[in-house]
Amino acid sequence: MPETFVGGRWTSARSGQRREIRCPADGTLVAEVDECGPEDTAEAIASAREAFDDGRWSSVLAHERGTLLLAVADLLERDKADVARAESMDTGKRLVEGEYDVDDVVGVFRHYGRIASEEAGRIVDAGQADVVSRIEHEPVGVCGLITPWNYPLLQTAWKVAPCLAAGNTFVLKPSELTPHTAILLMRLLAEAGLPDGVANLVLGAGASAGAPLAEDPRVDMVSFTGGVETGRRIMAVAAGTVKKVALELGGKNPNIVFADAERETALDYALTAVFLHSGQVCSAGARLVVEESIHDEFVDELVDRAGRIRLGGPFDDKAETGPLISAQHRDKVEAYVARALEQGAQLRCGGARPDDPALADGFYYLPTILDGCTTEMDAVQNESFGPVLTVETFTDEDDAVRLANDSIYGLAGAVWTDNAGKAERVARRMRMGTVWINDYHPYVPQAEWGGYKQSGFGRELGKAGLEEYRETKHVWHNTRPAPMRWFGG
Repeated sequence: MPETFVGGRWTSARSGQRREIRCPADGTLVAEVDECGPEDTAEAIASAREAFDDGRWSSVLAHERGTLLLAVADLLERDKADVARAESMDTGKRLVEGEYDVDDVVGVFRHYGRIASEEAGRIVDAGQADVVSRIEHEPVGVCGLITPWNYPLLQTAWKVAPCLAAGNTFVLKPSELTPHTAILLMRLLAEAGLPDGVANLVLGAGASAGAPLAEDPRVDMVSFTGGVETGRRIMAVAAGTVKKVALELGGKNPNIVFADAERETALDYALTAVFLHSGQVCSAGARLVVEESIHDEFVDELVDRAGRIRLGGPFDDKAETGPLISAQHRDKVEAYVARALEQGAQLRCGGARPDDPALADGFYYLPTILDGCTTEMDAVQNESFGPVLTVETFTDEDDAVRLANDSIYGLAGAVWTDNAGKAERVARRMRMGTVWINDYHPYVPQAEWGGYKQSGFGRELGKAGLEEYRETKHVWHNTRPAPMRWFGG
């Protein structure tokens, strides 16, 4: 069955090439899918351009667009079991995590379904009785949406839902490693009644299937979630046509623990912050910044608990976390840890592949803690995007903030303390798009998400996430025009 979706039709990649998708948990073949190239993406762009220019979606009333998004949420709930299984098979994550992801996706579609018709515009005081001056919001146009492999459907929903709510058309290019939930979403959008050509899907590598979205002048906006190097290339290429760009490029996120924090809860969340989904989370709390006076006791307990985390595949009921996405990614994590040890980090646990024969066919890596780290080390400055925690110590509030902000990234972070005033002071000074106080990882669709510094720009979710996909127009209507006689005449 073809998996390329263009103009409301399922077609095959023009090259006829196919890609194997294998489950990271055991290497088993999930399926073969299309491997699209530039010509496929160009055709999808043409379809989206035509659909936008003839107004088949942008002319639909905003509340009706919202109604369709709410219908998609209902369909996702109906098909939750199948969608979660597809997500878990592609990523290797536990099935229960795949189910949580679908619930979150439903929430995103419902959020934008409800607010699609909000803030349609406003009247501006023109200072003249015979003038109506108004601000209107209109769709950007054709959007190129490029999504990552760690949360394939969730990251897609963060883009697709506001894109459609605003009245745009789009071409979606998911990660070539995890395409199946994007395919399922296209089917549900069609079932919900989205007009042909509004949603288009191409599969394949970024260099061939994704790059034209940044290059093509028929595309008005590119929204990308992924690595900072790719983000820089997209910015550079998009500058050629001065198209709108939104980037979420990950982070190296500090989890600050003060000595007065509630110890048991802080320990528990420190594990979840970094080892959830084997660290393959852009907002993972991969930097533990702990007050010096409690370092030894806190880290010793953390090492003990990390060493007891059970690895396993999607359908292993006893598993607590899963594999890395690929053998190549595991190689990168191994090289990252080796470099950290060369620079003086102390390996407290992990740092190797598991020796359990049952895990030999998957891409597993043990939860790893590197102690004695400083901000000069590569391991502290760069993402591993794996189950690796670096540990730094601080002496006082100013020192904690200094360490936390000593990074090119600014996506997320957390502060743990029982002192409410200190918590608020530190949170205010942390240069990050999301800061948790005595918590880690939760988000809601109503709240904006995005980063400072090289974690990117623009926002997803919340009202600002909708505004990313809108243009703002000022309309000045003189209701009683008369000659000005500026030049006599």
